[in-house]
Amino acid sequence: MEKTLEKKSEILPASAGEARNEGLAFNTKYFDSISINRSAVERRVATLGGRRTVKKEYQAAWLLKAVSMIDLTTLAGDDTRGNVLRLCEKAKNPVRVDLLEKLGAQDLNLTTGAVCVYHNLIPYAKEALKKTSIPIAAVSTGFPAGKISLEDKISEIKKSVAAGATEIDIVISRDLVLESKWKELYDEIKLCRAACGDAHMKTILATGEIPMYTKVAKASWIAMMAGSDFIKTSTGKESVNATLPVSLVMIRCIRDYYELTGVKVGYKPAGGIQKAKQALDYLILIKEELGTEWLTPELFRFGASSLLGDIERQLEHYITGRYSAGFRHPMA
Repeated sequence: MEKTLEKKSEILPASAGEARNEGLAFNTKYFDSISINRSAVERRVATLGGRRTVKKEYQAAWLLKAVSMIDLTTLAGDDTRGNVLRLCEKAKNPVRVDLLEKLGAQDLNLTTGAVCVYHNLIPYAKEALKKTSIPIAAVSTGFPAGKISLEDKISEIKKSVAAGATEIDIVISRDLVLESKWKELYDEIKLCRAACGDAHMKTILATGEIPMYTKVAKASWIAMMAGSDFIKTSTGKESVNATLPVSLVMIRCIRDYYELTGVKVGYKPAGGIQKAKQALDYLILIKEELGTEWLTPELFRFGASSLLGDIERQLEHYITGRYSAGFRHPMA
């Protein structure tokens, strides 16, 4: 018997889109008193892997939701037009049709949340996605290190937007965080936000290169005050990328910013999220800390490349009771 999922409309909730974050005037009063207790943060997230989880048809539904929130990414040095076109086809049809039919989810019009590519590959993504509403995200501002001049960062953003990117993932100058130069960091991000125009801006903090959770929290506040639509953990190129503890720190900043302003800022963990179980942990953390309204592509994304393949494997296991080989679920 085929296993189907009921109330499919609840798996992928409709959204009219979130209002842009216009930011706040620079003022250190919002974050001066922040001091993060590392032990408390790590104790909190340690509870996620065991008792708080979902099983069976509920797990399948959550995994379909996770698919809709993936920024399907290729950021390799040997990327070609062919790689990007295959990636975009996968973004349009992320889960095998036979699996969707057996889940009763064939009418969801399921796609990934976006595709994410380097600037020079935007035209190929635009070509492949022209008949869809899937956003094109481009990494910018000297990704991944950000070691170019501010003028070059602004120029790169404008060129990516002109080429067709509707979302821009910027990298901050990490030295400004490490040296607590908050006003300079605010001004840099503010200028990047202006250069984005109508394109939504995700600000990458590169948290693996920020040694203190307190500085991660303060950088999160600066990014939101400067008008970021999303704050994002990592480029995926650091030795340490997204983690649950640093995610907890950042999403609690998002919650505090929302309570202060009424503006919802999105969150994007990126790098190292390869397994379906990891994705579930992040979704549960978001639901518990921010609420169900953040579980939409407008407010939550995974930056990932191989995650989608493992989600497909888990969905096939739910249907058949057997794990298939990874090559049956290629990313692109």
